[in-house]
Amino acid sequence: MSFELSAEDLTRDYGSGPVLEPLSFTLAAGERLAVIGESGCGKSTLLGLLSGMEKPSRGRVRIRFMEGTSGDSVERRPRSAFVWQNLGLFPWKRVLANLTLPLELAGVGKAGREARAFAMLDELGLNGLEKRWPASLSGGQRQRLALGRALIAEPDVLFLDEPFSALDALTRERLQDFLLGLLERRRCTTVLVTHDIGEAVFLGTRVLVLGGRPARAAAWLENPLSGKPDSRERAEFFHMSRRVHAALSGSSLRKEDEPEGVE
Repeated sequence: MSFELSAEDLTRDYGSGPVLEPLSFTLAAGERLAVIGESGCGKSTLLGLLSGMEKPSRGRVRIRFMEGTSGDSVERRPRSAFVWQNLGLFPWKRVLANLTLPLELAGVGKAGREARAFAMLDELGLNGLEKRWPASLSGGQRQRLALGRALIAEPDVLFLDEPFSALDALTRERLQDFLLGLLERRRCTTVLVTHDIGEAVFLGTRVLVLGGRPARAAAWLENPLSGKPDSRERAEFFHMSRRVHAALSGSSLRKEDEPEGVE
């Protein structure tokens, strides 16, 4: 069964006026949307609307699941998971209890929870740390634990709100590589909010640049680089980063500066 998430003329108003101009797009199963923009431009508001944590003032979010052969579709609430900027780990729960919490809430029995958790710990590179407290882990280990907890219940959609913003540059790159591997193995549809141009280009199969007050789509960029080996070392990565920077700053690239093969 395939999956599709659509925003249809999605808008959000607060007391002081509109925050988000009408926005429409569709994400297919396995796509990764990176949303980037200035601070306070409405990125987290959009994330809240798409995840159902906020209600739109107008428009709607549609989730459709299509049968493989018949093409029939049904609408239902997707299984979704969130990774916050502060990670949301429970300091009074050990690593194993944090990791298995989504399964416990879903009614999975203890044996089933622990079997899946130990497989996930192996994938996360956290073997032997199941009895540790979150405070005793390194920053990168806590990030991996938060990602594992989000993915252990096999969500249809993963929402990420600047999960790597507090990390140093090298740890951040390693975790971007790690996250990309997790997502590609699962073909998990993902919406990522970030301030980092390189992160958006590395992780997003599509990049949405938000700008203005109220926020609007300043640019939609298809990004064939995402997921390619050594993409950060390619000239196309630099060119795509320049395109995102130009959209953020409101400027435009000269035609001769456009990269070949990047639309």
